[in-house]
Amino acid sequence: MIDDIVQAFQYFIKQMSEVTNPLDTDSIADAIKDICRLSNVGVMKVDVYMSITLIDTDEKEIHILYDDGEPDENVIKIKKVTGGSGAIIYTIFHKKGTEPWTERIHNRLDLMASILYMFTSSFVLNNIAQKYAFTDESGYHNLRYFGSELIKLVDDNKLKGLAAAQFNLKHFQGVNHQVGRDNGDIVMHSFINGLDEVKGCFVPVCRMGGDNFIMLMSADKIDDVIDYLKGSTVSFGDGFSERVNVSATAGIYIFEDDFELKILGDLMDKLMPASSLAKTAGRDDFIFCDSELMKIRQQIASIQHLFPLAIENSEFLVYYQPKVSITDGTIVGAEALCRWAHDGKLIPPKEFIPILEQSMDICKLDFYMIEQVCRDIRRWLDDGRKVVRISANLSRKHMLDVDLVQHLLTIIDKYEIPHDLFEVELTETTTDVEFKDLKRVVRSLQNMGISTSVDDFGIGYSSLNLIKEIPWNVLKIDKSIVPVDEDDENSPTSVMFKYVVAMAREMGLEIIAEGVETEIQVEVLKRNGCNIAQGFYYDKPLQVAEFEKRLETGVIIK
Repeated sequence: MIDDIVQAFQYFIKQMSEVTNPLDTDSIADAIKDICRLSNVGVMKVDVYMSITLIDTDEKEIHILYDDGEPDENVIKIKKVTGGSGAIIYTIFHKKGTEPWTERIHNRLDLMASILYMFTSSFVLNNIAQKYAFTDESGYHNLRYFGSELIKLVDDNKLKGLAAAQFNLKHFQGVNHQVGRDNGDIVMHSFINGLDEVKGCFVPVCRMGGDNFIMLMSADKIDDVIDYLKGSTVSFGDGFSERVNVSATAGIYIFEDDFELKILGDLMDKLMPASSLAKTAGRDDFIFCDSELMKIRQQIASIQHLFPLAIENSEFLVYYQPKVSITDGTIVGAEALCRWAHDGKLIPPKEFIPILEQSMDICKLDFYMIEQVCRDIRRWLDDGRKVVRISANLSRKHMLDVDLVQHLLTIIDKYEIPHDLFEVELTETTTDVEFKDLKRVVRSLQNMGISTSVDDFGIGYSSLNLIKEIPWNVLKIDKSIVPVDEDDENSPTSVMFKYVVAMAREMGLEIIAEGVETEIQVEVLKRNGCNIAQGFYYDKPLQVAEFEKRLETGVIIK
């Protein structure tokens, strides 16, 4: 018996010296079985933990090295901590109904586990290194993994027929706010898992950080991927109400035959501009890297280059669009809107505002516009003209400015403008931090007697929370929920408009409907108790001189 065990150990050590992964080798398993059989072992197993903090949890790899009969309570348990803060626990159970272990056999079994550890620890360390090198803390494959897989495809000449996309989940901070961060993690994982099933490529979707991801797909699956990214319903529980819709913006590149890819950066140079445009330019949620993209990039670069000189040359003009009481046609206010006069042409806002919003240039433009408005109001007051309250828009970018209110007051008070003649229009924010800043700014402005309005109400992610938490003076209803002539009283838009107006009236808010263009819409406003309108039915945005003529009469006749 002793000789047999010695021979079994010699065979075991010989096999161990010839392998790199002792947990997966048949010859090692045979050697272990021989030692265990000859040593009255019932079961031998090894639990592999990627971190010592996971000991006593279910997050482990279990390898049964030997199993031959029912074990008894006599156990050898050996815990080893690897150099990478992982852990390996060997458990050897005595076989029930056999002779007890002698001290010599006990020592030999301990020695076998120690020898196994010397080999398996390097294997575990390699697994840990792979885990932390190629996955993030949430279990997603990372950009480093994506790059390594991409280079393998290049080396194997397998990029043909594939496409890549860099995408960003839309309003995902809002999803976390709505369902909680734990459920938000479930939603994100489910959405990404669903995308992996659609894209037709074995390389998994990889996370770049936050709610930004990158992926490879079969080129013939692009339409399916875009359909999925446009909006897919994801469940985070068993109930019908425990579902949310998740969508994304993306930059997409189809690998061309002549595209040379040496490093990951070569692909990122293609994807990042397209992804950024899709996310911020307001043109399309999905931008392809092609000649059209180059044209857009040139346009962006041109506007960013021209902007400083345009400010210096006062090329940005203030246009005023009247806000009208629908009961008597009187002008009760106006919104200041920006137009850019350049090279004899008038550039509409949609062609430059989204581009300026990609940087802090939009803040410079906002302050420029506010100063022009204050100059006009001061001149009207000095000339003894009738003056109405003028509203000016502020970008969300201003929420980064902790001294925003003071900066506004500096301009308004410089021209000695009565605070009740000025109104600040703000749109909702998409993060908890911005929301708190927005609330602070609104309260501070109101404390100084400056009116605030929530702009474009009805198109945001959390509009109801926006008016519940923040004490606005004015609610401007976006034209998307103002009924059009084809809507009857029972249409979804009509019902929504009716109850939004009723809710705002109950809250004591002044209500303005934007985008009013027809007499039928005016009648709908009257019927629902919305008494102020802004839109082409009454007037388009007017140059200063034209608006001053409107103010002289104070009434728009229809």
